[in-house]
Amino acid sequence: MSLRGPLVRLLRPQINYTCQQSRAQSVAVLGAPFSRGQKRRGVEHGPKVIRDAGLIERLSGLDYSVHDFGDLSFHHFEKDEPHMEVKFPRTVGGANKMLSGAVSRAVGAGHTLVMLGGDHSLAIGSVGGHAQQCPDLCLIWVDAHADVNTPMSSPSGNLHGQPVAFMLKELQDKMPSIPGFSWMKPFLSSSDLVYIGLRDVDPGEHHILKTLGIQYFTMRDIDRLGIQRVMEVTLDSLLSRKQRPIHLSFDIDAFDPSLAPATGTPVNGGLTYREGIYITEEIHNTGLLSAMDLVEVNPILGANPEAVEATATLAVDVIASSLGQTREGAHVPIDEVPSAKDDTEQLRL
Repeated sequence: MSLRGPLVRLLRPQINYTCQQSRAQSVAVLGAPFSRGQKRRGVEHGPKVIRDAGLIERLSGLDYSVHDFGDLSFHHFEKDEPHMEVKFPRTVGGANKMLSGAVSRAVGAGHTLVMLGGDHSLAIGSVGGHAQQCPDLCLIWVDAHADVNTPMSSPSGNLHGQPVAFMLKELQDKMPSIPGFSWMKPFLSSSDLVYIGLRDVDPGEHHILKTLGIQYFTMRDIDRLGIQRVMEVTLDSLLSRKQRPIHLSFDIDAFDPSLAPATGTPVNGGLTYREGIYITEEIHNTGLLSAMDLVEVNPILGANPEAVEATATLAVDVIASSLGQTREGAHVPIDEVPSAKDDTEQLRL
């Protein structure tokens, strides 16, 4: 793989950084055009359509120093046979290893990292790379699906439904050795994770959630409690013991399909626009967002250009809101309103 310019700098080691250092004014955008974690092609075009929807311009308008490091280029193995029904294990494992290093270096350089997917299997590398720099991070997973199947419990074998299982320390004895993942070690405790928006959970996943006591909020919980209370409990659960970096992993299918139609596994009854944006506003208000993923935008699955545009624009809104755009309007700060001055020439006229 040939790399030039900013991406080369991103992949070089960075030193002398701690997670306590402020990175509020610097954002790194990194594309991960990858689709082998699931069966539908097209999600690899997600980074492009999100950028085309005005992401960089929107973030620049929030007065950030924005560094767009372009897209990673992943190797696809010609022979990547399923292992224990897990599909494309070597390709997915290799892609996540590369992504993990890139994310680690971006966070280590002092940026708030925005990873554009790609399918949700990429969270293995994104969250894992973040944890290399910030081992005490906590994870907020906004999704219609729990994505915590193990290779043994997964009904499909698709790795985009399994990333959280690779992360959790408590599932280490449930995870077989998978080709392509020898580099990956679990790093997250179940108490460091909260799910929001669940409404399509497999039997094995439900057992894991209950057995490990993972905090989660289904759409029914959101209906019952309201999104304000959900976020209060979420942030209290993760931050009451100590302030620590937040990783937000946001699957666009958390929204109702009427809002985000161009995605691979839509499920009716999802988040409204206002609920989704409230989640990201509250995360931003903590001042602790350190990295985020926006995944599963698939332009090929949009019924028409309008559907693709709506989904991509929604993705931009989610990212911008996570980084400080408010519904009151986000503006570059000014010191004062200009004073009125008499124009004598105009008065003569």
